[in-house]
Amino acid sequence: MNDHLVAGRPWTYISNVSRPTLTVYSPKGKNTGAAVVVFPGGGYQILAIDLEGTEVCDWLTSNGITCVLLKYRVPNAGPSWDQLCGCDRNTRSSMPLEDAQRTIGLVRFHASEWHIDPHKIGVLGFSAGGHLAAAVSTHFDRRVYPAVDAADQESCRPDFAVALYPGHLFDYGKSALNSDIHITRNTPPTFLLHAQNDNVDGVSNSLIYYDELKNAGVPAELHLYAEGGHAFGLRRTKLPITAWPRLVETWLQTIGMISP
Repeated sequence: MNDHLVAGRPWTYISNVSRPTLTVYSPKGKNTGAAVVVFPGGGYQILAIDLEGTEVCDWLTSNGITCVLLKYRVPNAGPSWDQLCGCDRNTRSSMPLEDAQRTIGLVRFHASEWHIDPHKIGVLGFSAGGHLAAAVSTHFDRRVYPAVDAADQESCRPDFAVALYPGHLFDYGKSALNSDIHITRNTPPTFLLHAQNDNVDGVSNSLIYYDELKNAGVPAELHLYAEGGHAFGLRRTKLPITAWPRLVETWLQTIGMISP
């Protein structure tokens, strides 16, 4: 389904996802050995499957990074993108987290076959997908579902995480980090990006997560911009925030996931 324009072009979303799937996109040219599992956003209602999915894989694979696009289950259905705001929605379903944990385990299990370094597997998510990146970064000690096969014996801890305009991290009632997110010193290095004028998932989501990461001694990088709004994906506009892919590339080099 199409809805609205981003950078003058329409984008496509899917809804009522009841069966998760993953699609592996191999690097174009040199293979860095790194892999990124991508979580499209959509408020746990829909998945922005091209804007925050396939277009992201095109960028990653062009940089020698294997992209694994996860079509995770969305526990809610119905509202349009304009309505996807507020903290009273049900984000407590374990289905997306189950799918994220399972996918990371599968990627590690197939690392040799897919030409991936099992120590360079990260996650990248937008909006609700940013929340999912944080959730799997802080819930990796045990699976939230019964083991299925040998892939579930692999670690589901990401080696790094990128959360772009994440939501559902700030508890507005308590002015604190969402109680479902438990950061420790073992939480992976994290990159955060947000616009101050984001009126869907406010900048407080990134600020609180960054602050707690810093307090736990977790390497974290936070980029804030005055303008940008929400759900811009990686489509370039005149706004400086849309140059964020280069920032992520530099950060991945800095933490040793890819070579300069």
